[in-house]
Amino acid sequence: MSLQLPDVVETYFAISNGGDLSQLASCFCSDATVFDENKTHEGLAAIEAWQHEVRQAFDFEVEPLQALQEQGQLTVLTHLAGNFPGSPIRLNQVFRLEDDRIRSLEITPC
Repeated sequence: MSLQLPDVVETYFAISNGGDLSQLASCFCSDATVFDENKTHEGLAAIEAWQHEVRQAFDFEVEPLQALQEQGQLTVLTHLAGNFPGSPIRLNQVFRLEDDRIRSLEITPC
């Protein structure tokens, strides 16, 4: 399924699927936050460390399925499959954007 997502969100998903981690700096605000697996990662260095750690632990692919824009946030329903316990899983990824960058991202199971 082809979705119309903001460029920065498309880039984020490309990075998540094995793209160049150095591009994270162009996606996130310097003081952005990511909430994933009951942990909050604050700031670009912590977000880069989170992505690096996840990649070291698992092989996976994320596929955006649906997107809903409302109340200043973009919610993307995704299918995540890989070599992690509980795979595959559907996740809601809630983006708040600011100046064409990700201000915050919250990832929760559906």
